Amino acid sequence: MSEYTGWLLDLYPHPERGLALWLLCDDGRRRCVYQNFPVTFYAAGPSARLRALWMHLQAQPLRMQLARAERRDLFCGETVVLSARLEDPAALTALYPRLVEAFPDLTFYDADLHIALRHSAEYGTFPLARMGVSVDEQERVQELAVLDSRWELDPEPPPFRILTLEPEVDPFHAKPRHLLIHSARGTASLDLEGNPSLLPVLSLMIKEHDPDLLITSRGDTWLFPLLLELSKEQNRPLPLNRDPDRPMTQKAERSYFAYNQVIYRGRQMHLAGRLHVDAENTVMYHDYGLHGVMEMARVTSLPIQTAARVSPGTGISAMQIVTALKQGILVPQRKEQVERPKTTSELFQMDMGGMIYDPIVGLHRDVAEVDFVSMYPSIMVHFNVSPETVGTARPTADVVPELDMIVDRNHPGLVPQTLAPLLEKRIRLKQTLLGLSKWDCRHKGYKAQAAAHKWLLVTCFGYLGYRNARFGRIEAHEAVTAYGREILLRAKEAAEDRGYRVLHMYVDGLWVQKAGHATPEQVQPLLDDILTRTGLPILLDGIYQWVAFLPSRMDARIAVPNRYFGVFQDGEIKTRGIETRRHDTPVFVAETQMEILECLAHEKISEAQAVLRRRLMELKAGKVPLEKLIVRMTVSRTLEQFRSPSPTAVALRQLEAVGKSLRPGQYVRLVYTRGKVRARAWDLPEAMDPRTVDVERYARLLLRAGETVLGPFVGEALPRPYEPALLGEDGQLRLW
Repeated sequence: MSEYTGWLLDLYPHPERGLALWLLCDDGRRRCVYQNFPVTFYAAGPSARLRALWMHLQAQPLRMQLARAERRDLFCGETVVLSARLEDPAALTALYPRLVEAFPDLTFYDADLHIALRHSAEYGTFPLARMGVSVDEQERVQELAVLDSRWELDPEPPPFRILTLEPEVDPFHAKPRHLLIHSARGTASLDLEGNPSLLPVLSLMIKEHDPDLLITSRGDTWLFPLLLELSKEQNRPLPLNRDPDRPMTQKAERSYFAYNQVIYRGRQMHLAGRLHVDAENTVMYHDYGLHGVMEMARVTSLPIQTAARVSPGTGISAMQIVTALKQGILVPQRKEQVERPKTTSELFQMDMGGMIYDPIVGLHRDVAEVDFVSMYPSIMVHFNVSPETVGTARPTADVVPELDMIVDRNHPGLVPQTLAPLLEKRIRLKQTLLGLSKWDCRHKGYKAQAAAHKWLLVTCFGYLGYRNARFGRIEAHEAVTAYGREILLRAKEAAEDRGYRVLHMYVDGLWVQKAGHATPEQVQPLLDDILTRTGLPILLDGIYQWVAFLPSRMDARIAVPNRYFGVFQDGEIKTRGIETRRHDTPVFVAETQMEILECLAHEKISEAQAVLRRRLMELKAGKVPLEKLIVRMTVSRTLEQFRSPSPTAVALRQLEAVGKSLRPGQYVRLVYTRGKVRARAWDLPEAMDPRTVDVERYARLLLRAGETVLGPFVGEALPRPYEPALLGEDGQLRLW
C-alpha cells in the first residue's frame, strides 16, 4: 500500500481501469492512479415501456445491475424508476444516445452528466483539490480524502509547469512562419515552413519540460490540427497527451442562438493527463485570465479544460447538478417544466423585470454609488426562491409579505443551497478587496476570482427562466424580480429619509448625493439603514469626484439608464454604454476617448480638447496605423442571408472569394473605405492601400466619441455631422 498527497489535475474514464486520476504529487512527480467508479442512470415512464427497456439493457454485453427504485424528482416528488448501474463509466457515453433513439417516450435521468460532476458529488473532489490517496500495487485507489475546500480564499497553489505556444501572426490574417514557445527557461522559435525537424524538436521540448498546462493561441482551431496532420504525414507520434494510451478528445465547432445573439464556439482539442487552454477559444479568459479559469473550475467542479471553454451558464448548471446528486435528486436530460398559461394582464403584471429609475442627465459631483452584493442571487438565498419552492399564485412587488405566501420558506431549495457558499465567498472577497492595496500580490488573483463569481451569479438568475435549464421555472424568475423591485424601492426610501437626492437607480444599485457627505464614513449610516430595511448585504462601490449621466443621441430630453461615465475619488475611471465599452469601436477611437477621459479625470478640459484636435489631425495626415482602424463586427447570419450590401456582408464576400469563411457568431474584421465598396476585409492576403481609408467616416466616429465625454463639460455639442471643412489646409480645427 502506497500513499500520495497532491493536487488533482485531471480525471476521465479509462476504457479498462475505471476512472483515471492525475495527481501533481508533493514529491514533484506526476502520477496517474485508477479508481473503480460505477455510474448509475435512471428511466421513468409507463410500466410496459420500462419493462421493454429492462429487456433491452439485459441484452447488452455490459456489466450492469438493473433494479426497480424510488427516487425524488424535483417537481414531481417520489417517482418509480428503472435503475441501471454500469461498472464501466466509459460505457455510458456510447450507450445513452442509442437508448434515447430507441426509447424516445421515456424520461432519462442522470444519464448525460460529466463524470467529474458525479465524482465531485460522491467524494467532494474538484479541480486542483488537495487530496490524499492510498493505492495498492496496481495503483488502484483504496482510500481517497479531500484535504481542502473549494471555498477557501487562499488555497495552496499547485506547482504548475506551463508551456506557451503561439504563432507570430494570426493564422486567419496571414500564414504563420514561426512557432514561438515560451517557458520558465526562456523563449524559442521554430520554423513552420519546410522544417523537417519541427516535430522532433517540439516533441523533445515537451518531454523535457513535461508541462502540466499548455497555453496556446489558436491551438484548438489551427495549431493542434496542423501538428496532428504533420504527425500523420510523417508517421511520428507527438506527445501532446501525458497519457499515451488515450487519444486527444476533439469537439466540433458550432453556432447557436441564445440571449438574443448568435454565439460561436470553435473547435476544441482536450488533452489527457495534461491541460490545454486556448486563450483565443475561451469564453471569459480575456476578462479574468488563468486565475479566473482555475476558480471557475474549482467552484463548478468542471474540469479546467472544460471550464475554460463553456459559458458561465453551463458552470452554474454544473453546480446545481452536483447539489442534486448529493441530495439524491434526479437530474433530467432536459427541462420538463413549462410556463403555466397566463392572461395578458397577468403577463404584464408578473414579468415586469428589474426596477430602473431614469437618471438625472448632466454632470454631478460627490456622488455615492451603492450596490447590493449580487442582489438577485442574494434574494434567491435570503427568500429561498427556487423552482420547487415557488407556488403558482401571482407574485406582486407591491407587498413583499404576499410573496412569502407563495414561496416555501420551510424547506431549503436546490438553487439557494447551490448559491449560498458561492455568494458567501464573493462577499468575503469583495470585503477583502476593499481594504487591499492594488499593489498587493493577492490583488490580481482576488479580482480574477471575484470576476468569475460575478459571471456565475449573474447567470444563475437568467437560468431560472432559461428555456433549456434543467432546473428552471419562469415563475421563480418572476418572483426574484418582484422582490428586487420592492427592495430597491425600500433602499430609495431609506436614502430620501436621510436627506439624500437619488440621481439614478438601476436594478441593484443607487447613485445618491448629499451635500457634505463625500466620505465612506459619512455614507455608512445609509448602508446600515438599507441593510436593516431589506435584509440584504449592500456595499459602497465608491464615491465619484464627478459622474456624468448621458441623454439619448436621438432625443436629448430622454435619459439613457446605462450610459454614463465618471471618476472615483481614487482616480479610477468607470464607463458604461459609451464607445470604449463597445467591441465594434476602432482601437484608435477608443484610445482617444480614454485619453480624453484621463484629462477630464484631472478636470483639464482644455487639454482634453487639444487631444481631440491632435488626434483628428493625425487621422487626416495618415499617421494612424491601419491596425488601429479595424472595426470588429459580429457575423449574425450566413452570407446568403444578407439582403443588403452592408459592410459586414461586403467583407464576408471578399473573404469567401479568397477561400476564407466565417460562421455566424464569429467576428469579421474590416476597415471602412471610400467609394461604393465602403469596406475592406482586414484578413485578405494582399496589403491594404492606406489611401482608400474613409477618413471622413472615422472622423465622424471620433467626433461622436469626443462629444460623448466632452459634452457634459463644455455645455454644447461638437459639430455634427463631420464636415471636411472643419480641418483646413493649415491643419487647424474649429471647435466650440
